[in-house]
Amino acid sequence: MEIRELRYFVAVAEELHFGKAAQRLEIAQPPLSRAIAQLERRLGIALLERNSRRVTLTEAGGVLLAEGRAILSAVTAAERRTRRAAAAHPSLVLAVKSGTAGELLSKLLDAYAAEPGAATVEVLLCEAHEHQQLLRDGQADVALLHLPFDSAAGLDTETLYTEGQVVVLPASHPLAVRSQVRMTDVTALPELPIARWPGRDGSYPAGPGAEVRNLTQLFQLIALGRTTVILPESASADLRRDLAAVPVLDAPPVTTVIAWPPHSRLRAVADLIRVATRP
Repeated sequence: MEIRELRYFVAVAEELHFGKAAQRLEIAQPPLSRAIAQLERRLGIALLERNSRRVTLTEAGGVLLAEGRAILSAVTAAERRTRRAAAAHPSLVLAVKSGTAGELLSKLLDAYAAEPGAATVEVLLCEAHEHQQLLRDGQADVALLHLPFDSAAGLDTETLYTEGQVVVLPASHPLAVRSQVRMTDVTALPELPIARWPGRDGSYPAGPGAEVRNLTQLFQLIALGRTTVILPESASADLRRDLAAVPVLDAPPVTTVIAWPPHSRLRAVADLIRVATRP
């Protein structure tokens, strides 16, 4: 199969409409239809079921869609990383979830910048669960993840540190003056249900808590008395004055790791990891 054929097939499989797929690819519909038919003939299988009203994927088509997405993502990543490696001035992209690891990130960037021949580091702020896709498609070279909240599946990692968690509450809330609380104290607050973060597919789990995507939005809702959240202790640094963070004794610890694709060959990535894990 050619990369062009895969791009054509993925577009049709995602749109389930030849006209829309052709428009997305900026080509005419007839050559697109011929290319898909040629691909099916060469494979000897049907990838799509077509009738006058709709287009659907066969089981084999669903497999090729998943494989095709992965292949096209890898191709795009290779192009991006190759261009960065060939640039006159070396650079790398570090993905970090908005509002987290502030102190760690600052120390890491300062320590790396002091290294001889250090590359330029672009910090890419992302939403929850975006790290893996950014690393897979080459938009990022390395990322800071927080386990067990973020997935490190398929990535190489090095542990940076482990910390406890805190509950973030409105400063006026009765629990805000406590030196510590337990999970049962937090879950017993019907007026402040735990905020809900999107999953990897973008959908939110069921529950009464507010749907949030970043810490700025989350902290605003907590200050308004609409929700609460349990977060790594470091994420509560420099809280706004109308919020309070209270340690949660029995919350599971959070481990911050630096992660990168296992096939990465960028020297700048290796140097950044060496600095990040240096005692």
